[in-house]
Amino acid sequence: MNVALQDLFTTDIGILSLATIGFIVGMAGYLGWFVHQKVREAEQAEKSQPRQE
Repeated sequence: MNVALQDLFTTDIGILSLATIGFIVGMAGYLGWFVHQKVREAEQAEKSQPRQE
């Protein structure tokens, strides 16, 4: 296990792997936030419109 962690933090491929994982996690967080904001905006717009029957 120690060798795997050493390779992950010291080799070029390991550092690129960490950067890729970090980017994916960051992008997932951003997309979740963005969708949440758009859903809230849509809900508020729906509440402010008069009901059509």
